[in-house]
Amino acid sequence: MVHSKWREVGSVTSKSMITIPARVRAKYGFKEGSKVAFVETEGGVLLIPVRSLRELRGSLKSHEKVMRQAVRELEREHREEAKL
Repeated sequence: MVHSKWREVGSVTSKSMITIPARVRAKYGFKEGSKVAFVETEGGVLLIPVRSLRELRGSLKSHEKVMRQAVRELEREHREEAKL
């Protein structure tokens, strides 16, 4: 079950379009032309923003050190496996 602090309700039009409430659009950055993924779960359907590579650029800057270390570890493991 999904728990939330607030609940918003949208509506489905006769053309199967969904109206996303303004508060939800603002919080998750939905704008005209935004892409969304619909993910089925046992409890219902999740609506997830799909970000373009341009929008994601720089989003991991604060984790750069950890990411570089992870890449180095993967490269090392790959080289070790290639020797076998």
